[in-house]
Amino acid sequence: MSQTDALTAIQPILSQYGIRSHYVEQIGSAYKIYSNQGTFALKEASPYKGINFVRNIHLLFQKGYNRIVPIYPTPDGRYAVLYQNRLFYLMPWVANEYKNTEDRNSKQKQLFRELARLHTLSSKEVELTDENTENHYEETKTQWEKESLMLDEMIEACEQKWYMSPFELMICTYYHNVKQALQFAIRKLDDWYEKAKDSKKMRMVIVHGKVAPDHFLFDERGYGYFINFEESRYAAPHHDILPFVARACEGLPNQNEDVVEWIYTYTSHFALKELEMDLLISYLAYPLPIIQTLEKYYKSTTKFNQFKAARELQEKFWILKNTEYIVMRLDEIERQKKQAKEGAQ
Repeated sequence: MSQTDALTAIQPILSQYGIRSHYVEQIGSAYKIYSNQGTFALKEASPYKGINFVRNIHLLFQKGYNRIVPIYPTPDGRYAVLYQNRLFYLMPWVANEYKNTEDRNSKQKQLFRELARLHTLSSKEVELTDENTENHYEETKTQWEKESLMLDEMIEACEQKWYMSPFELMICTYYHNVKQALQFAIRKLDDWYEKAKDSKKMRMVIVHGKVAPDHFLFDERGYGYFINFEESRYAAPHHDILPFVARACEGLPNQNEDVVEWIYTYTSHFALKELEMDLLISYLAYPLPIIQTLEKYYKSTTKFNQFKAARELQEKFWILKNTEYIVMRLDEIERQKKQAKEGAQ
């Protein structure tokens, strides 16, 4: 879209804020608005989620959390504008002033500190019934055991062939690691359930919903601010941690000690209970990316490109190994903490 077309498209929205723009730049999913009143960011959100995320931002401000780029209201008090069945909201434009790419670890630690503070201020306890706990446990465990059985059946079918395809050969090569990950995830889920049965409450927090380095901007003073709260909601704390760690585990094999440090930076400001840590480790251990790739092959009814499939499987296996290192380090640290606590008693 040209600059003129972009300006024409959004001027009816800006007019409802009393803004007359003289230049518009589209950057990703946002419009950067240049005007005599200042520089703004205009963003689009789902009409179905718009009310919730605006409410969550206001709730966080009320609780004293101010590391969020604020949303500007229209002169008549609306915090979003519905235009042609699309919802738009306006914020100040915050340029990411963080230029030192070599200090990635420091930036992520600051992100996790702020995430912990966001969760701390919004934390609340909700009643946990025995039925809800058991249903979640049974549904999750049944699904994982079903996938473990699928894996066994795939290996058995591959081994019965005179000649295996490159993809099938890789499945057999990776089988032991994937099976171990599934079994470990199920054991940690069992540990969580044993503790959860005795707990009648669980903690819920406002989760950001899309935590990512690109959604945490730094101003010229070095302060970090969250943006993109469209997916925010009340949920368990791990709903913010898991996706971030999963993305950090993509790429070539690597012992991501930094990720372990980020997680404990978070827990030093928002301590996870033992059963919460068990559930976090269980979900981290569960080899979702590689299971999804295997299911796609297992259920395929058409011929597919062996090279692309084998490459995808290898990439997912690297994610599994990167995650495995983090899971083992977390489990080791938690066991040491538990032993030290028992020794002190």
